[in-house]
Amino acid sequence: MAVSKFGIFITLTFCTTLIVVTFLNLLPIEVVYLYITTSVITFAMYAFDKSAARNGKWRIPEIRLHVLSLLGGWPGAYYAQRKLRHKSAKVSFKRTYWATVVVNLTAFIWLFSEQGKHLMNGIFA
Repeated sequence: MAVSKFGIFITLTFCTTLIVVTFLNLLPIEVVYLYITTSVITFAMYAFDKSAARNGKWRIPEIRLHVLSLLGGWPGAYYAQRKLRHKSAKVSFKRTYWATVVVNLTAFIWLFSEQGKHLMNGIFA
């Protein structure tokens, strides 16, 4: 239960922070679009994989789910794990998932550094 509450806290804190820093013009709106898009795609991939698992069909490799989380789909992955009860019990999967969250959050924080701001100005200018 503690891990679940921690996950909810991290996800809600991140989403709130993302909205606030975008509203304050500290990040371009495209960053929000990136997180929303990758989260929706990631949730859909989890749903597809859950259905495939139930029906004995071709499964999505775990590495693809992790790459989507790493690219910003981790909030969608977290929601899918809770809502669909998919990939929520396998310890090795969860460890890797949380590693992708840490790496993604580190990259997100880096966007506020001088180098990160320079990169964003080059991409979104």
